[in-house]
Amino acid sequence: MTTLKKLLSTYKLRNLTLKNRAVVAPMTRISAEENGNATDRMARYYQSYAAGGFGLVITEATYPDEEYSQGYSFQPGIANVEHLEAWKQVTEAVHAKGGKIVLQIAHAGALAIGNIYKDGTVAPSAVKPLGEQPPAFGGKGEYLTPKELTLAEIKAIIASFAEAALRAEQAGFDGVEIHAAAGYLLDEFLTDFTNLRQDEYGGSTENRVRFVTDIIRAVKEKVGQRIVVGVRISQAKANYYVHKWANGEEDARIIFEAIGAEKPDYIHVTEYNAHAPAFGDSGSTLAELAKKYGNTTVIANGQLDQPEDAERALEAGSDLISLGKAALANHDWVFKAEKGLPMESALENILGPTPNLKDEELYEYAK
Repeated sequence: MTTLKKLLSTYKLRNLTLKNRAVVAPMTRISAEENGNATDRMARYYQSYAAGGFGLVITEATYPDEEYSQGYSFQPGIANVEHLEAWKQVTEAVHAKGGKIVLQIAHAGALAIGNIYKDGTVAPSAVKPLGEQPPAFGGKGEYLTPKELTLAEIKAIIASFAEAALRAEQAGFDGVEIHAAAGYLLDEFLTDFTNLRQDEYGGSTENRVRFVTDIIRAVKEKVGQRIVVGVRISQAKANYYVHKWANGEEDARIIFEAIGAEKPDYIHVTEYNAHAPAFGDSGSTLAELAKKYGNTTVIANGQLDQPEDAERALEAGSDLISLGKAALANHDWVFKAEKGLPMESALENILGPTPNLKDEELYEYAK
């Protein structure tokens, strides 16, 4: 059996001491109230991961404003004081079990389900997203063609992330994660075929990453002296899973160097397989490239379900690893890893391809 020396060791994430290197990845859920308030059920759900031994929990995507950022019905928000107050029960529950928790802040952009906003969706450019809206989250048919954001609207969104981060701090979160992955608004700016702008936010890779770095800077200026600020990056998108950056490692260098220059506390990279080369059949993984060019803590995500796979990613240079489906199926994944116990199978084998509201009922460990 592989010795899990790194996985089970503590890690200092700026002002947080994590008891191990295992992180619960952000996972889309539809469990909030219709108005975006977190619930006591969510508090029990997130607490169960802390009770199960995870060093850090990252929440599901949470919308930062009441303009166009919400992605689907029953998604939680951090857009107002009522949202702030509702989240306190969650942070208090996680802290009661000795855990740490980070709120992921996300703007859905053009991937917002069309029935959320009667006047449409927004994006860097008026480019209809590939694929169709996911029925599991209330979608039907093709995505809408979004409206192109004006510079004034871009500046307002940047400010909304900073204000949302402040509300997250006031709600008791230990940090925030800026969602710049999976084809949502920040990633739409980063992607060449969804960003056709001709201003400072479009064109070259250096320009397309500017929206992400402006948001990191604004959030850090607002809360960065007190709580952790991270950012999540991927090549794949929720609606186009095979996407790769057009210029390969050169794009990775530009993107990670630009992000690293803003000094986030971590970069969270997700790939289908964290051990696979980021481009082609050979070369570095995306996590290795983030570490090489980003100069900060790196969280790796992607098929690290078994403790041995997680340990191997840490030995390859990642500082932390995050788990999605494996965590859903094993809220006590860390305890099982420590004791060498077998893991439950991935959750889709039990619930079907899309987790629903029964997950916390099936996997309740917090008592």
